[in-house]
Amino acid sequence: MKTLFTVAVFAASLLGAGAQAKEQKHLSVKLEMQQTIQKGNKFLISQQHQDGYWGEPIFPAFTAYALRCLIMDPALDPKKPTPEPITRGLDWLVKQQKADGGIYGKGMATYCTSSAIMALYAADPQKYKPTLIKARNFLINQQTDWGIKGADDTEFDGGIGYGGTYAHSDLSNTHLALEALYHTRALATDNGEKKVQELDWGAALAFVSRCQNLRETNKTENSGDDGSFVYYPGNSKAGEAVDSKTGRVALRGYGSMSYAGLLSLVYADLDANDPRVKAVVKWISDNYTLKENPGLGGQGLYYYYHAMAKSLVAADIPELKGKNGLAVQWRPELAAKIINAQREDGSWVNDIASRWMENDPILVTSYAVMTLQQIHASLR
Repeated sequence: MKTLFTVAVFAASLLGAGAQAKEQKHLSVKLEMQQTIQKGNKFLISQQHQDGYWGEPIFPAFTAYALRCLIMDPALDPKKPTPEPITRGLDWLVKQQKADGGIYGKGMATYCTSSAIMALYAADPQKYKPTLIKARNFLINQQTDWGIKGADDTEFDGGIGYGGTYAHSDLSNTHLALEALYHTRALATDNGEKKVQELDWGAALAFVSRCQNLRETNKTENSGDDGSFVYYPGNSKAGEAVDSKTGRVALRGYGSMSYAGLLSLVYADLDANDPRVKAVVKWISDNYTLKENPGLGGQGLYYYYHAMAKSLVAADIPELKGKNGLAVQWRPELAAKIINAQREDGSWVNDIASRWMENDPILVTSYAVMTLQQIHASLR
């Protein structure tokens, strides 16, 4: 199998004894991660339906996540024939594509399509190119534009939501769509068509900025100023907070959305000097913890871990600066946290809170394995 999935990795120049020392330091944790990944993938394989899917067939995202775990396993030998669970899962996933290009069952169309794109791209972008282009165009067509010509945009314009009943944009769906579109845009540019559909990235960045508590770049009424991110303009799952200095009431940002925000800013090609990036990195550093999803306690904990790993690797941040000024080695710390939480059968579940389906071992195991794979790939 040809695996061409691009993962942003930590790049540093290591010479002489220093390079050897660092390599030795990471070797043991990499080996332990690899063993844990294999055990987690063994569990996932045991949960695959005979038709090729995982979980509920109406939510292809479960299958897409499980496939990414198997495809990105560091122990997978690309020179050998593709393992049968992978081929069976990929065949099922491709068959779920609708006439509109989306890959979904019932509801959560953009969420499922974004996840499916990442799985198919990880497997073989050239083989699945027609499917990927159609799915990509579907996501682009989900970008919200409720503004009236000649009038100001609505606060939701530029973002992407679940679609259907939940039509308004939100940062969770937007960052997943941006991830899929970012990784496949070179593929779309090279598709031989004279005119290629593309997302309005400027509008997307404007929506993402309206989700950030940063008054320099966000003028919405409920914006705070600490650099954190909320679910969508006017809504935070973490409620409201009162600024102790100004008495201003603002939406409280929280961990998982702040990492989703950082990832979105990276995909929008902002660099580390942009005030939005600086502000969220400071908030993330000041609120770093693995005990909870800051602002939400145990809710969405493994989603939080996965978002953390993806965004910090993509942003090339191998260390965070804690409040005490000391460097935070988040990669080995997060790896150890996940490794120690693995259950005897190789699975994970959120034992603290079941919200957002984190009592489902297939979903949570996928989050955990993908998190470890991100860290493993970055320790080079």
